[in-house]
Amino acid sequence: YEPGDVSHNWWRIGRFLHALNIGKGDIVHNCFSYHLTPAGMIFESGARAVGAAVVPAGVGQTELQVKAASDIGSNVYTGTPDYLKVILDKADEMGVSLSFTRAAVGGGALFPSLRQEYLDRGIVCRQNYATADLGNIAYETEALDGMVVDEGVIVEIVTPGTGNPVPLGEVGEVLVTSLNADYPLIRFATGDLSAFLPGKSSCGRTNIRIKGWMGRADQTTKIKGLFVRPEQVADLVSSHKDIHRARIVATREGEMDVMTVKIETENNDPEAFNSSIISILKLKGIVELVSPGSLPRDGLIIEDLRKYD
Repeated sequence: YEPGDVSHNWWRIGRFLHALNIGKGDIVHNCFSYHLTPAGMIFESGARAVGAAVVPAGVGQTELQVKAASDIGSNVYTGTPDYLKVILDKADEMGVSLSFTRAAVGGGALFPSLRQEYLDRGIVCRQNYATADLGNIAYETEALDGMVVDEGVIVEIVTPGTGNPVPLGEVGEVLVTSLNADYPLIRFATGDLSAFLPGKSSCGRTNIRIKGWMGRADQTTKIKGLFVRPEQVADLVSSHKDIHRARIVATREGEMDVMTVKIETENNDPEAFNSSIISILKLKGIVELVSPGSLPRDGLIIEDLRKYD
C-alpha cells in the first residue's frame, strides 16, 4: 500500500492528455481498471484536469463497452493498447460505428503495426510511460520522436543494480525521483530499461527525452498489461510435484499478446495445470508439455519473443 491523494492531477497525467489535444468537450472512455489498481483513477484524474468528461468504463463486458461508447458518443479512449482493438473488433461484429478519434494508452507495449491499424481507422494513438507509485514519467507528443520526460520528476538512466549513470544514449535502468509532498521517492528503481535521446523534441518541448520502454532490467515481463515475474513461475513449479521446470514464452498473434507456459513433466494432461496457471500467473495461457530435460539451460525463466521495432 502507498500514500496517495485525489487532488487535482495528482499523478500528472494531464500533461500527457493535453499533448494529445484532449480537453473540454471531449468524452473519455476510460478502460483502465478501477479494481484494486490505481490505473483507472490515475487517468480519470488527468482527464478531469484538462476539462474532459469521463466514462469510468473499466475492463470487460465488451458488448456493453461498445453500446456505452456508442450511446454516449465517447471520442477518446484511454486504456491498454490491445484492449482498444478488442472493442473496435466487437463493434465491427455488432455493426456499430464508434466515434473514437484519439487514444491515450499505457500499461503495455504499443507495437507499430497496431498504432498504424488505429491510424487507418482514423484514431491517433499515443502512449505514455507511468507507474502506480510515480504517476506519469514520460509521454509521446505529435513529433513521435521518443518520450518527453514529465517536468514533475527527475529521471536518471543507470547501470542496472549499481545506481551509476550510463553515457548518453546507452541503455540502462530507469531511476526516478519524485518530490511529491504526499509520497516523496528518491531514485526509485523502476526495473525498466530505456535510454536518453540527444537534443530536444521537434514539437518544441524542451525537457529531455527517453526512447520509451525497452524491456525489463530483470526477467519480469508485462503480458496483456500484467507483470509476470520469475518468482511466480517458481511458485507454479512448486505447486505441482510432477513439474520439473517451467518457462514462460511471450509472443504476439496478430495484435494480441500470447502467453505460452512450457512445462517439463511426465504428465500428458495439460488441463491438469490450467487452474494453477490462472491462480498464480493471473493470466490464461497456452500450456505446452515437454519432456523432462528438454528446456534450454540458458538461465531464462521468462522469454520475450515479441518485436518492439
